[in-house]
Amino acid sequence: MKRYADLVLALTSLVWGAMFVVAKAALADVSSVLYLALRFTLAAVVLGVVFRRKLAWSGAGFGLGAVLMLGYMLQTVGLRTTTPAKSAFLTGGYIVIVPFFVWLVYRNTPRLAEMVGVVTATAGIALLTMQGDSLTIALGDWFTMGGAAAFAVHIVLLGHLATRVTSEALTFLQISGAAAFAWGVLPWAETPAIRWRPAVVLAVVAGALLATALAFYLQTWAQRYVGPTRAALIFALEPVFAWLVAWWWTGEIFTLRAAAGAALILAGVVLVELKPNRRAAHQSNQQTRKPVNTVNL
Repeated sequence: MKRYADLVLALTSLVWGAMFVVAKAALADVSSVLYLALRFTLAAVVLGVVFRRKLAWSGAGFGLGAVLMLGYMLQTVGLRTTTPAKSAFLTGGYIVIVPFFVWLVYRNTPRLAEMVGVVTATAGIALLTMQGDSLTIALGDWFTMGGAAAFAVHIVLLGHLATRVTSEALTFLQISGAAAFAWGVLPWAETPAIRWRPAVVLAVVAGALLATALAFYLQTWAQRYVGPTRAALIFALEPVFAWLVAWWWTGEIFTLRAAAGAALILAGVVLVELKPNRRAAHQSNQQTRKPVNTVNL
């Protein structure tokens, strides 16, 4: 079962990685928040029908969807002005932020490997995002990094709920809460606009059914058999898949400097996830990694 679970997680990472490219193609014809509202609403409807006999109410679980949606909004807005592969690598930076948020909540001092991992990933982000001789960072990259921070907060807060609410109910509540939040802020966040072209239909339907409803359910099943550290390492493949799909679909090619930055981000993730665990750190890590959702586009 562990081998099947590894394969499921790898396929989930492939779906999420490919979704960066699909969403990028659609954003020319649909406004960011409207796209997310449509995608998450459809996913919530599907999850509600499938899990209708296993649902239970949790106000905290529903409210946590707002944090989830904030991350998606920042990520999607950033994707308008950055490339799919770069967005995927920057979003993956949440994995090295989580241990420090865990320290704030559980008071577990970060290990040396964690600190080295963060420094390494930060250097990678700098190489990946700074442009030209002026070494400026594009606005879309700032939005994307803000989304990564929101995802990190979401994972840590989710650790408090993971053992109190069933995975089916928690998945449905968060997706529903995220959809409600998106519709609530839509009038203030943007002027809704959409042209129902094939790329938009593909992004909404594939994003809802595959990258949201199905992907989160498969992740929940697979993590019964795969430990959190191993799962996180497999999820580190997501930006690699995004890069490969972007290269195959759009011909996107990284410069040598950007490729080095992407490699450093992956190295930072691996350093954090391969750290030796003390008993207390291991317990809190189990809490943070057990949640239903590891967030991705």
